[in-house]
Amino acid sequence: MVQFKLNGQTVRSNVSHATPLLNVLANDFQINGCKFGCGKAQCSACLVLIDGNPVKSCVAPVSAVAGRDVITLVGMKNGDQPSLLQQAFIDEQAAQCGYCTSGMIIQAQALLDRNPSPTDSEVRTALDGNLCRCGAHNRIVRAVLRAAKEL
Repeated sequence: MVQFKLNGQTVRSNVSHATPLLNVLANDFQINGCKFGCGKAQCSACLVLIDGNPVKSCVAPVSAVAGRDVITLVGMKNGDQPSLLQQAFIDEQAAQCGYCTSGMIIQAQALLDRNPSPTDSEVRTALDGNLCRCGAHNRIVRAVLRAAKEL
């Protein structure tokens, strides 16, 4: 059994310790915000925050989160309202197909947590490992910079 905090609540899972965290989130807790993209840690669609750090949940074994704090896209909300960053993505129409959106927001949140006033270049560098099939990068960067201004 693995016990960890998920979006602020203590949870337990009785799966094999080698099971990818992404599978546990989807199958045990119906958390589907993080997406299965490539399954090889190359696209970042599956990002979650573990103790504030972005981690690719498709390759992270659930045993890696034992006793730790996992935040998903769902856990970023302010009650029933989107977080400031999520709202900026909505306002800037930064999501098209949705493939990358969760991972982009998670990566952007990690950036804003350590640097609340990033430059355009710093945002682009932070998001460089996130694959976007639609090519919405400019709107995504604008959304992150908008959220930074509103912090």
